[in-house]
Amino acid sequence: MAEEKKNTKNTAQKDHWFSVDGIAKEAKRVRWPKWKTEGNTSGTIQNTGEVLVFGGFFALFFVCCDFVVAFLLRFIGIGV
Repeated sequence: MAEEKKNTKNTAQKDHWFSVDGIAKEAKRVRWPKWKTEGNTSGTIQNTGEVLVFGGFFALFFVCCDFVVAFLLRFIGIGV
């Protein structure tokens, strides 16, 4: 009987997990990334720069490929 009361008490506590204090406590536990590079770990600014450079490179690559394919199709008479 006492064991059943313990189980219901633990369940009731778990049901009320959403609170401002709980969110603040969990946010403090998170390992947030650093803005700048420190040691062997890259920072958020470096990662953002890498993503923008690679994204720009691939965008330019696919635009050039599109122009080449369009030119070849016009050259053989397909397309206007």
